[in-house]
Amino acid sequence: MPPQGGILLIDKEEGWTSHDVVARSRRALGIRKVGHAGTLDPMATGLLVLGAGPATRLLTHLVGLDKTYTTTIRLGTATVTDDREGDRISAAEHSAVEALAADPARISAAVAELTGPIEQAPSAVSAIKVDGKRAYDRVRAGEAVELKKRPVTIHSFEIGEPRLAEEDDGTRVIDIEATVRCSTGTYIRALARDLGEKLGVGGHLVALRRSAVGPFDVADAASMEALVGESALTLLSPTAVAERLFPLLPLTEQQAVDIGHGKRIEVGSANDAALVAAVAPGDRLIGLLEVKNGRTRVVTNFPTPDGQAAA
Repeated sequence: MPPQGGILLIDKEEGWTSHDVVARSRRALGIRKVGHAGTLDPMATGLLVLGAGPATRLLTHLVGLDKTYTTTIRLGTATVTDDREGDRISAAEHSAVEALAADPARISAAVAELTGPIEQAPSAVSAIKVDGKRAYDRVRAGEAVELKKRPVTIHSFEIGEPRLAEEDDGTRVIDIEATVRCSTGTYIRALARDLGEKLGVGGHLVALRRSAVGPFDVADAASMEALVGESALTLLSPTAVAERLFPLLPLTEQQAVDIGHGKRIEVGSANDAALVAAVAPGDRLIGLLEVKNGRTRVVTNFPTPDGQAAA
């Protein structure tokens, strides 16, 4: 394990919880300090971003990145969980579903209404706490849970051709493949539910895959096979991650030592930014700094070679 740890990209398989993946990563990497930058439901697959060792300090800055998902939305039936794992709570008339399938422009119009800044009520089976108890625990206990709407942004919501299908009992439904790029905090299950409600037939999610978190793509992630087999896993260095997110501020060795000891230094107003990645000689990330009027302030620090850290 490198002294500063690293960021690990994993392509999660269906059936695994995010906690399962974190636990397995601890074993594979031989380190207890492993965290994540946002979970995935057991039903979902795709990109999990993990931090190991001191690099977990970067996760705070990764959680808020936009996410991209590929998904299959089913129109015509709704479930208590807003996905295929929950019990069905409604089914539209076959005639209504067939009429909707014959009018794809109507579906596209509803999708457009759910694109951009919107107000979204999270799924009732989310991990959000209600009076100190997880919403999903309240639902499983038989309580009716209605969560407050919150602002999210759907940057893009692209759909394929609607196709008629049938559930196991012969109920007519419409399946739509979609790609969604959205702000953090968006519930794709809730997006499927809201699309179904707008169209008057109900809707839920039958498949979900996270393909990207900010600039990080699932194509670059390690497989679950590699993780379980404890093969050599590639860790992205803190510097490599930070430079994809923030402007770089190269430091001299003395500047690196000064910042590592909590000092503020002058770097020139041309470097002013809300966050910059301060990098010492040898490509070592010293910290994430705010630079205002040419003067630095440490926002997130990283251990320095002499064991000190910026205050």
